[in-house]
Amino acid sequence: MQSPPSVSRRTMIWTILITSVAVFMASLDNLVVTTALPSIKEHLHASLSSLEWVVNGYTLTFAVLLLAGATLGERFGRRRIFTTGLVIFTLAAAAAALAALAGLLIAARAVQGAGGALVLPLSLTLLSSAVPAARRGAALGFWGAMSGLAVAVGPVVGGAVTEGASWQWIFWLNVPIGLALIPLAARMLPRSQRSASPLDLPGLVLASTGLFGVVFGLIRGNEHGWTSAQVLGPMVAGAILLAAFVAWERHTPTPMLPLRLFASRGFTAVNVASFLFSAGMFGSIFLLAQFLQVADH
Repeated sequence: MQSPPSVSRRTMIWTILITSVAVFMASLDNLVVTTALPSIKEHLHASLSSLEWVVNGYTLTFAVLLLAGATLGERFGRRRIFTTGLVIFTLAAAAAALAALAGLLIAARAVQGAGGALVLPLSLTLLSSAVPAARRGAALGFWGAMSGLAVAVGPVVGGAVTEGASWQWIFWLNVPIGLALIPLAARMLPRSQRSASPLDLPGLVLASTGLFGVVFGLIRGNEHGWTSAQVLGPMVAGAILLAAFVAWERHTPTPMLPLRLFASRGFTAVNVASFLFSAGMFGSIFLLAQFLQVADH
């Protein structure tokens, strides 16, 4: 089966390579950080609570902005927002490597999470739009294999870099990859038609604040107790806001996430793949955060 008329074979191949390498970079970064935490603790004199937020700073902004990243891609162009995400992620990686204080490292990690939230969902939508249906399964399989490879080699790479050089190099590793991907993404990825609908700001606020409440409560569970007001309060408030988001999307004439799209098998499959990948990668990081909270006590 031939690729869609609007996307050449060359563009299709470049899209597969660029999006797969981007997700490899984002996945590898988050996993190598975990192996470098003891070295970061020693060199920055960081507390266990600070180390926890080196991990959670990324997780929180990533989870909160994930849906917003996909929405901004539809509104302002997938290629533009994806490339912007690469720029943010790469600059934040350099800032993390240069951080001389734990607080600066946490801030850089939070910015990295924002960049990752733009890159990950749009890597899937760009891939799906550039590859014909007959080849989409193979392309998604390659994308998934690259993320799986990052999960497999992440701890090994992190340990080797930390022992052989310094913890800063786990962030410097991303910089040349990002610098190579940025011009390729800006030039080789296919253009997408921008949505003419106005940006659904109420939906964006409801979704982002709802996700913030749920994720913020989850990552503080062991620190304050799962039944404490500091944990249940944000989680319940977040759940209410997410329910309000669904209700808003059902009735607004310009929804940021039209619920009818879930009737499409392709749309649902891509989102399930994204969810499983995110849940798998950040589930392990979430468990590490819980371990750090327990160790701190």
